[in-house]
Amino acid sequence: MTEKKRIDAWFAVKIGMMLLFALILVYPLFGVLRQAVEAADGGYTLAHFKKFFDDTYYVTTIYNSFKVTVAVTAVSTLLALPLSYFYSFYQLKGSRFLFVASLLACMSAPFIGAYSWIMLLGRNGIVTKGIKTLLGLTIPNIYGFAGILIVQSLKFYPLIFIYMNGAFRNIDNTLMEASENMGCTGAKRFMKIVMSLSMPTLLAGVLMVFMRAFADFGTPMMIGEGYRTFPVEIYNQYVGEVGQNHNFAAAISVIAILITAAIFLIQKWATSHFKFSINALHPVQKKKPRGFLGFIMYAYSYLLVGIATLPNVYVCYLAFRNASGPMFKEGYSLDNFRMALDRLLLRAIKNTMVQGALALAIIIIISILIAYLVVRRAGPMSNFIDTLSMLPYIMPGSVIGIALVVAFGAKPWVLTGTTAIMVLNLVIRRMPYTIRSATARLIQIPISMEEASISLGASKMKTFFKVTVPMMSSGILSGAVLSWVAIVTELAGAIILYNNATINLTMSTYASIYRGKYGPACAFAFVLTLLTVVSMVVYLKLSGSEDNVQL
Repeated sequence: MTEKKRIDAWFAVKIGMMLLFALILVYPLFGVLRQAVEAADGGYTLAHFKKFFDDTYYVTTIYNSFKVTVAVTAVSTLLALPLSYFYSFYQLKGSRFLFVASLLACMSAPFIGAYSWIMLLGRNGIVTKGIKTLLGLTIPNIYGFAGILIVQSLKFYPLIFIYMNGAFRNIDNTLMEASENMGCTGAKRFMKIVMSLSMPTLLAGVLMVFMRAFADFGTPMMIGEGYRTFPVEIYNQYVGEVGQNHNFAAAISVIAILITAAIFLIQKWATSHFKFSINALHPVQKKKPRGFLGFIMYAYSYLLVGIATLPNVYVCYLAFRNASGPMFKEGYSLDNFRMALDRLLLRAIKNTMVQGALALAIIIIISILIAYLVVRRAGPMSNFIDTLSMLPYIMPGSVIGIALVVAFGAKPWVLTGTTAIMVLNLVIRRMPYTIRSATARLIQIPISMEEASISLGASKMKTFFKVTVPMMSSGILSGAVLSWVAIVTELAGAIILYNNATINLTMSTYASIYRGKYGPACAFAFVLTLLTVVSMVVYLKLSGSEDNVQL
């Protein structure tokens, strides 16, 4: 009887997780579907979908999103593979800096990078004006397709870089030596041996970049101009200044859900279909880069990472420059921070910390339970819960924001603009990081440790809290820091849900940019970047080594 109750306790957890996701995710998404088919007379209609597919302007947004996403994925892969190869197979000086800087470029708020590139390569950017003055040349500006491609590629290449580092570490050196003895060297060995063994990981990284680029809202919103993408169109239809059409926005959101769900299923299929394991009993010995090839390695690695991190460095520099509206003047001061204080800097910091802390506490609890269900209580229900928890990771944030407004913006809830709905958005959007990290750590823990505890008389629940959770702590904490970084840089959902009372650092930065207050915007961005850097340092400390980083 006692044993049955113990088993039922975890079954109750499964039911609880199912009910939780039904309330915070399935119910809001069904609300979007309902709004998408609502007619003016109270009935149901497919007119909103017909309007989308009948107008080439709207259909073009899908084409634009796929076009730029495919281009970003290809360029990110081409940028990342040489860097990852140099990093994994050669003893590069400053390799830890290369890794940390790439990670920072990847985890910083997307729209801050876009804004910084506007300051550098916009119509009045410092680089644009400098080249015009010195060489008399007018270079293409950062706006449109090319700008989105540049900014997103430099932001997302670290995903593939980090993924491939793990794959290259697992290649056994005896395979490399055997191929060399058979005359397979250089580029041929790289393609035939290294890339063949790393293909499952590369595919996972490519699909991750594809999903992140497709769902990105901040970058195309800032620099897209006439090049309109899918997530931006959803936002414009829902809260745009030209006109609002909530039913039409909901219809576009449903289309976005179907597209991202299809992408997610392709990822799941590809991961299972191409998955195989390799273990490096004899890890590859890193060589010292020498001669002209060594120069090429250092030049490529530091130039790529330097360009990728330039936006973060430049926006921090501008935070201390004197500014007047959209223009920066000569001289340095703390005036931008004083103006930011007048524009609710302290409230934004407080809201960021409070909302983030509440969301993170909930995320950690949910992640521990889901990780245990997936690894130790595997089954159809556990896998379904895991799949539900991952869906928001690939959906455009604006879709989640609209879904929450539809579900909790009217009686009996009326949560729009409150801390509760801001926290709920963060939990839904950012828990996948901690779930994945906690799950990866638990997989590495032998079940014999728990069996030993139970054999000594401890109950299964006591074993879970006293043995399993402490052993999972490194994965939980490292994943929690990644969730935290994603939380403090969240924009797409927050921009639909916030008000003046719940404004955070990300929204304060975006609002200042939108209003042409570039000095305070840089001050907000500086504080946000500093918070991101501190979080990354904590993450690397908890991970113990960059080799343990999991995205």
